[in-house]
Amino acid sequence: MTTVEITAPVDFRFAPIAAMQQDRIARIRALAPGAQPGPDTLPGLDVPLDYATAHHYLEGAETAALAKDIDLFDWYQAHPDAGTGRLCASTALGPCAVITPNALITSLISDTPYYLLGPFTDRAPAPDRALARAAYKTAADTGFADLVTHHARILVLLGRKQYHDRFDSWTISRLPGTVFLDHIDDPAALTRDLIHEAGHNWLNDALAATSTLLPDDAHFPSPWKNTHRPAYGFLHACWAFPLTMIYTARILDLNDQLTPPGRDFLTRYLDLQRRFLAPTADTHPQALTLIPDPELRERLRRIHAHALAL
Repeated sequence: MTTVEITAPVDFRFAPIAAMQQDRIARIRALAPGAQPGPDTLPGLDVPLDYATAHHYLEGAETAALAKDIDLFDWYQAHPDAGTGRLCASTALGPCAVITPNALITSLISDTPYYLLGPFTDRAPAPDRALARAAYKTAADTGFADLVTHHARILVLLGRKQYHDRFDSWTISRLPGTVFLDHIDDPAALTRDLIHEAGHNWLNDALAATSTLLPDDAHFPSPWKNTHRPAYGFLHACWAFPLTMIYTARILDLNDQLTPPGRDFLTRYLDLQRRFLAPTADTHPQALTLIPDPELRERLRRIHAHALAL
């Protein structure tokens, strides 16, 4: 990739998010004041990774308590970072937990499957860790370092796919900082989905940090779903997809080492997203009126406008 100084499309460091992350970490840790770092705990755990792991710790300890599994509960008490230290790969954005679970969990806490870090979690095989390292570096090289650093430090790699396959990726609000991604052996494609899901985590945190409650009865036509969606889902789509459009335009312009299949894959993706985004030019400003915080509203507006201009 050509070495060029690339700035972020917006300032992803949003003061209300930073304050909320610190507060949530303190609240979660206060639930178990006797918990001591285990032998695998990373020294000097930074706030974004601490924030992500604290939620795995909370959900894991609660699950163990409800199941009356004393051994599992004691493990979480001894591993307030959910054992992240032994799962991390060193990346351009700092240590990131990279895992490839054999099975996901379904429960009442989420409509979608998820995975909790725990005593039986193994780190991803070396080739997958290398793929993740390359994807995190690409995120940094294209101006998305702050977004991914603060909102995608736990990477759960799911199904291995081919370029022509359907890709599934998601986040769940109870595990901020964690992303679940299907993937192919192409760092540029993986980075696209890292940014997309980190964007969802960012917006979830931003809405919570600004106490924004979107009305359930406000709906907008969503070209991605070909249906009318509540404001929450519509605004998420009009934020996360434009982020990946900006990234894709940058990587196509900067990276002279993309394989022909990879370049074709990303080119077709960008063309498709342009067609999806165009009809939202009139409705997105209407949806933004539901965001009371002016800083948050301006960030959402700028990303949408940037992507429309591509």
